[in-house]
Amino acid sequence: MSVAGAGVPVACLRLVHIYPAAAGDVVALSGVDLSISAGEMLALVGPSGSGKSTLVSVLAGLMRPSAGRALVGGHDLARISPRHLAALRGTLIGTVLQGAERNLLPYASLNRNIWLAQRPAARLADRRLDPPEKILDLVGLTGAGRHRTGELTPGQRQRAALALGLAAGPGLLLVDEPTSQLDRTGRDEVLTALETINTERGTTVVVVTHDGEVGARLGRAVTIRDGRVGAEGRDGRDFAVVAGDGTIQLPPEAAAAFPPGTLLAVEHTADSITLRRNTPPAPAGHPDRP
Repeated sequence: MSVAGAGVPVACLRLVHIYPAAAGDVVALSGVDLSISAGEMLALVGPSGSGKSTLVSVLAGLMRPSAGRALVGGHDLARISPRHLAALRGTLIGTVLQGAERNLLPYASLNRNIWLAQRPAARLADRRLDPPEKILDLVGLTGAGRHRTGELTPGQRQRAALALGLAAGPGLLLVDEPTSQLDRTGRDEVLTALETINTERGTTVVVVTHDGEVGARLGRAVTIRDGRVGAEGRDGRDFAVVAGDGTIQLPPEAAAAFPPGTLLAVEHTADSITLRRNTPPAPAGHPDRP
């Protein structure tokens, strides 16, 4: 019998996604390399249009990558059949869309919302699912099973949306901007719920956020810039990331100091790299030249 919620690893290898457009194709992901361990919590941060929501949509099985590989629990989402992909969305992968109301049926109780979300996984003979009451307790909504969406505070609605994402006991939970419309109290309640899910279930959790404090609390924050992994934060420190093709994105402040076309001399030792602007020699007869 499979264990509900047991975390699964995630890997993106040179992942590319292109949106066709009449005015010219738009490259939303341009070679993402990313590895997430089973049971890890990770924040995807970056400005609007950077590609982070596209990346989550690919990992959720909502769109196919144009090139590269996206592996969730060993399943290559770029190569499996549509039927297999749909089955993973109802069992292995849980997704919480931005805006709690988009995840919930307003006319049904929370218990019934969860029951309906569990139906695809319930058809599997080896799948053990928790009752709705236990899932609601996990996100801090004990005793709220008979309530409907309109009877909840904004923070409670967001935690109810998390409960639906957990309904089938996924190994990967993808959450898009869960705190963007909440006050500090509501935000902390949602983050506590995510931490509880991760601790008690071992579920791999990936959160899209604009909030740097959310990224810091999750422990690992990956910045997406221009469709690629630009930087990574761990334990309060930011690091540049070497991509699979050997390229590296400079931090914004460094990129501003070295405009495109700048020639940089690269000096490296076993554990460090120094970039120096190339200064051409002064021409013969120049006052600075002897």
